[in-house]
Amino acid sequence: MEQGSFVEICGYIATICMVLGYLPQAITTIRTRNTDGIALPTFLMMGIGGIAFMLQGLLHEPDIIWSLFLTNLVTSTCSLIVFAIKMYNDYFK
Repeated sequence: MEQGSFVEICGYIATICMVLGYLPQAITTIRTRNTDGIALPTFLMMGIGGIAFMLQGLLHEPDIIWSLFLTNLVTSTCSLIVFAIKMYNDYFK
């Protein structure tokens, strides 16, 4: 197996694991709107970190790293949604 192919396979395995590991919490929070057990700074930092990784994937030279971009697009979106629900529950409800 060529080294580039191995690196890509590792990237896609990481994508699948990260998304499948992250989605259950986000889906549960979106459905129930229960954010009592969620630490606000954690989801804020995870969202910011995901956006930074998305930029890294897009700006990587000479090629875009799609697995890095797509993984963090999904996880950042989920983090920001959970963060928004948490903010609403804690400060506006």
